[in-house]
Amino acid sequence: MNIHEYQAKQVLKSFGAPVAEGVAITSVDQAEAAARQLPGPLYVVKSQIHAGGRGKGKFKELPADAKGGVRLAFSIEDVVKNAREMLGNTLVTAQTGPAGKQVNRLYIEDGADIDRELYCSLLVDRSTGRVSFVVSTEGGMDIEAVAHDTPEKIVTIDIDPEAGVTTANVAEINTAYGLTGAAAKDGETLFPILYKAFVDKDMSMLEVNPLIVMKDGHLRVLDAKVSFDGNALFRHEDMKALRDETEEDAKEIEASEWDLAYVALDGNIGCMVNGAGLAMATMDIIKLYGAEPANFCDVGGGASKEKVAAAFKIITADPAVKGILVNIFGGIMRCDVIAEGVVAAVKEVGLKVPLVVRLEGTNVVEGKRILNESGLAITAADDLDDAAQKIVAAVG
Repeated sequence: MNIHEYQAKQVLKSFGAPVAEGVAITSVDQAEAAARQLPGPLYVVKSQIHAGGRGKGKFKELPADAKGGVRLAFSIEDVVKNAREMLGNTLVTAQTGPAGKQVNRLYIEDGADIDRELYCSLLVDRSTGRVSFVVSTEGGMDIEAVAHDTPEKIVTIDIDPEAGVTTANVAEINTAYGLTGAAAKDGETLFPILYKAFVDKDMSMLEVNPLIVMKDGHLRVLDAKVSFDGNALFRHEDMKALRDETEEDAKEIEASEWDLAYVALDGNIGCMVNGAGLAMATMDIIKLYGAEPANFCDVGGGASKEKVAAAFKIITADPAVKGILVNIFGGIMRCDVIAEGVVAAVKEVGLKVPLVVRLEGTNVVEGKRILNESGLAITAADDLDDAAQKIVAAVG
């Protein structure tokens, strides 16, 4: 689960991290009052969407030379003007795709005198099984570009889960940044705070970009991006309350209600599979034959007929889907249950696109019989290769 920047800063502030004063708003009428709560005279007006690259983004409804989704304002009147231009309009960034995201919230923040911009993130390094700091002196830039062009400028520091962030870890991070004086002293407090927030709240990612050294020599979290491990949210009702469903795909929200692993993609072939590995292989073979998957959908190993039907309806609700591939290996999952779910869903919502089904494993004979006797326009496949070729040809 992702949250907005202003929410991430509130979470970090509750742990003691240094953040600027700011006020979140949802209407232009709130802009002036929000700005008057801040010291000024410099303000920053920030679009709040679940996507990066906001500062370099462009609004669909505004001229091409208009400012992006993060703007400096030098007066309260300027804050109101920017709020009027940004709220309700669609911001397109490198991470939103061409459709962009509508800006429904702004964060009005006190400005900062910046001396240096640094990059800092925490994530789970699966190669070591530990939480790691990923730090770079190239803050404010796309970290992917830094990793590609100048990988030597990225330093990774693994944290021992038993010891936590040690004095040696802090010294290593400070050295990587080249911090001295007040900034290095701030690092002794800040880096353990970030680690504690990450672990205590079961985050899957915490990115501060940029982490700034101000002209007075102190550190400040200037931007923050946080994602939580969805499997641990049952332990954090306070974090669950921060969820903004308007920023999420409606199909993914519905899928989560059925405990389905569903991710919308940009292709036109819908996939319903059981098991993440099989789902990845299915998407790969679709691409091998020249098409693109429209989604990742894993119904799991013990899905019911109702759950399968729900998954099928979610897939068919996507107007981009021009064909559907159901690929099931019946281990724990029974092929007859899958077949019953597919038939029930098709009878309920209709079938307007080609449907190819490949079943193998437990009760496969019964599953195929259910499909064959359904009277529906379902194309059977012998194996995954056959299934992929058939659905790609049907869509093509």
